[in-house]
Amino acid sequence: MDIMFKSTRGDKKLVTASQAIVKGIADDGGLFVPDSIPKIDFDLGKITSFSYRELAYRILRLILTDFTEDELRYCIDSAYDQKFDTPDIAPLAKAGSFRFLELFHGRTIAFKDMALSILPYLLKTAAKKNGVSEEIVILTATSGDTGKAALEGFADVEGTRIIVFYPEDGVSDVQKAQMVTQKGANTCVAAIKGNFDDAQTAVKKIFTDNELKAELKQKGFVFSSANSINIGRLAPQIVYYFYAYALMAKNGDITMGDKINFTVPTGNFGNILAGYYAKLMGLPVNKLICASNDNKVLFDFITTGSYDINREFIVTVSPSMDILISSNLERLLYHLSGSEEKTAELMSSLANGGKYTFKISDDFAGEYASIQDTFDAIYSLYSETGYVMDTHTAVAYSAYEKYVRSSQDTTPNVIVSTASPYKFAKDVLRAIDSKYDGIDPFEALEVLSDVSETDIPAAIKDIDKREVIHKTVIDRTDIKDFVRGKLK
Repeated sequence: MDIMFKSTRGDKKLVTASQAIVKGIADDGGLFVPDSIPKIDFDLGKITSFSYRELAYRILRLILTDFTEDELRYCIDSAYDQKFDTPDIAPLAKAGSFRFLELFHGRTIAFKDMALSILPYLLKTAAKKNGVSEEIVILTATSGDTGKAALEGFADVEGTRIIVFYPEDGVSDVQKAQMVTQKGANTCVAAIKGNFDDAQTAVKKIFTDNELKAELKQKGFVFSSANSINIGRLAPQIVYYFYAYALMAKNGDITMGDKINFTVPTGNFGNILAGYYAKLMGLPVNKLICASNDNKVLFDFITTGSYDINREFIVTVSPSMDILISSNLERLLYHLSGSEEKTAELMSSLANGGKYTFKISDDFAGEYASIQDTFDAIYSLYSETGYVMDTHTAVAYSAYEKYVRSSQDTTPNVIVSTASPYKFAKDVLRAIDSKYDGIDPFEALEVLSDVSETDIPAAIKDIDKREVIHKTVIDRTDIKDFVRGKLK
């Protein structure tokens, strides 16, 4: 069955998967969603014998139906290769009674590599399929990890340019260093005076600015996105939920067919939404536990039904989750309401008043962890097992413990580990021992290597000695003019 894609907000025009990937966002400002959710057409019991690549093919062919087998396998094989430091791609680690799906073994040591390693290949293939002759400009807002992963994926890719915006004071030192030292003739990085929501909102407005798009199309440019608003970024994330289930079964943690929970550190809602899609496709998932940090707009929404961004924005030690406007939640609202009109109404309420009310389904549970909770989680697990978590994974760990205490749910659980602790080494060490307070962020890498008895990942080794290439800082109100100025 061919799967077509449509806007969450009412544009009735159906597009193919490849067209949706090239466009990035629908013409009416909505996000592309499949017109139906396919069920897996293979025996679930067989997934324990599948490699990550084979599982990716079996899942993605059901969603990206206008890609041929050769095209999909080319994209998958090109993405999931030696760029990852383990043949498992996404190994399942055990620490005491906890299971962690480690999604940080790619080039930028964060979970965004899982999808942004394949997106450039999907996009190039999609552009060719649709006769796109213009240069594709990837516009990306990042809260820390997407930017570097997108830059790494698209650097020097023929026929593309990439422009990344990040909050000047809203990413870790290592995250910033990864972006500003990025090489590639087609790459551009700018810090903004504002937060991630400011950058994301500005980028989404550009995608619906028909005057600007027409102007730049005449100059030979078309826009697309590397954020999870692009269905080509979101769909590959479904795969690792099935893979985690396969590893749980292979390791004897569950019996094939048992239900499991996933606890996901959540900001923009794309990662956990991929888990929801996996459930709809036939994965035996009991609960998706949405873990928030102090910016707990999602926790409040799940527990009260009120989504309200009229609150203080808090800069935390888990910066990739410092988000108040969770873009991918729009897709969930569409699926749960079954109505483009309702989704458009809710998004209009958010844009105009900063809030809306909607009851989310029982598929989700919510918890949150404060900064102190995060530090306590890192310290306690390290003290008990020697396993070191990053600050985002620690939010999920703490949230999961709170969920179990309140719910008494004994369903086997996987904590989705979204970044290497080395990416946030300074704060991880502060959590382990107060004597590391004030440590230089790059000295912290060497110290963490000693403390954890692991090697510094090659992706960031000696990163402080690399040349800073991107030094631009702009006001959040100047993003559109900056993009126009770069595309001459």
